[in-house]
Amino acid sequence: MLAESELAGIAATLAAPGWAFWAAAIAGVAVLGLAKGGFAGLGVLGVPIMALGMSPVLAAAILLPILLVQDVFSVKAFGAQRNNRVLALMLPGSCLGILAGWALARFVPVAAVEAAVGLIALGFGIQRIRAERRGAPARPGQPWQGVAMGAAAGFTSQIAHAGGPPFQMHVLPMKLPRDAFIGTSSVFFAVINWLKVPAYAALGAFTAANMLYVAALLPAALLSTWAGTVLVRRVDGPRFYAIMHALMILVGGKLLWDGCSGL
Repeated sequence: MLAESELAGIAATLAAPGWAFWAAAIAGVAVLGLAKGGFAGLGVLGVPIMALGMSPVLAAAILLPILLVQDVFSVKAFGAQRNNRVLALMLPGSCLGILAGWALARFVPVAAVEAAVGLIALGFGIQRIRAERRGAPARPGQPWQGVAMGAAAGFTSQIAHAGGPPFQMHVLPMKLPRDAFIGTSSVFFAVINWLKVPAYAALGAFTAANMLYVAALLPAALLSTWAGTVLVRRVDGPRFYAIMHALMILVGGKLLWDGCSGL
């Protein structure tokens, strides 16, 4: 049992930030939950939403442990349908990308990465919608493309928490079955998130106060993840991919705006 003084300290820590902090935090983890539940692409909006009520650094520190828990539920729900060939090509590249991102973080402006990824994602989303209207067939992609896009996803995830667009640019044209796409995405980003833990630990992100915020936000995070898995199963394959392409445009526009604003 916790002593009365310890309980008072916990209550004071949780009450200190104020309503703006908690509103932004709950909204951010809810959006992440929907992304982890199957609506891939939304996840890149988590940190910007939370940054409305706190610093981006604090938002990222709070979100990583939450993401690790959400990943467990996402992988359990869809991981069995993953495409192992895609993962075998992209995961080794992602490890190299994360290492490069960690080594170059102090030299590469986050805003420049956001703007570049946003512009490419915006163009890709528009191109995919046009291709689908023309009835473009599925395109498996070349092995080198899988390694390269895995590296890009790892790099942009480490630098700017924007690993989703490179992954989707490689996998969306394959037109995998809905659950295979979600399962592959969930496993891929679960591995990436665990690979980022040592760097966050070295930066002192896992403080006692941050872990209290994580514990307080977990119910909203898990509820939204469950809601995402329920909602996405009500969307058939063609509509699912239409939503993914629309999200690519939304996310691309958001990243481009953030990047240009920070340059």
